Amino acid sequence: MENVNRPIVEVQMLIRTPVNEVFEAFVNPQITTNFWFTKSSGSLEKGKKVTWEWEMYQVSTEVEIIEIRQNKLISIEWGEPVTTVDFEFEDIANQSTYVVIKNYGFKQTESELIEVIKNNTGGFTTVLDGLKAYLEYGINLNLIGDKFPQVKQK
Repeated sequence: MENVNRPIVEVQMLIRTPVNEVFEAFVNPQITTNFWFTKSSGSLEKGKKVTWEWEMYQVSTEVEIIEIRQNKLISIEWGEPVTTVDFEFEDIANQSTYVVIKNYGFKQTESELIEVIKNNTGGFTTVLDGLKAYLEYGINLNLIGDKFPQVKQK
């Protein structure tokens, strides 16, 4: 549930793939690793905590799954300070899914808040772009790995 008194990062994309496949792409790390993180300690289940890793950057984060509604919603908490991310899935005609990602609950203020909003908007947009390429065309664009080429990668 969104905090309307604070900013919300919101990105969205139409994915020309059935909703059950798009939903599964976020729940099942064997699929997600083709467009987002490189490693996960497990699939998403309500009440569970998993660790996501981006091995090329030597970065990881703990993710707590707050709510899951099959083919409708995945709600997680992650980060430091902790924020909430909602992945919303809408079944659209012609075997398509409209995905909306909302990130909210930011504790930062002023210029720090602007920076985190900018980074999260860009990051989640990249995730949706990678998801679309992977599910619609079977292509792993390596968008996350190429986002920061100046960072020393393994």
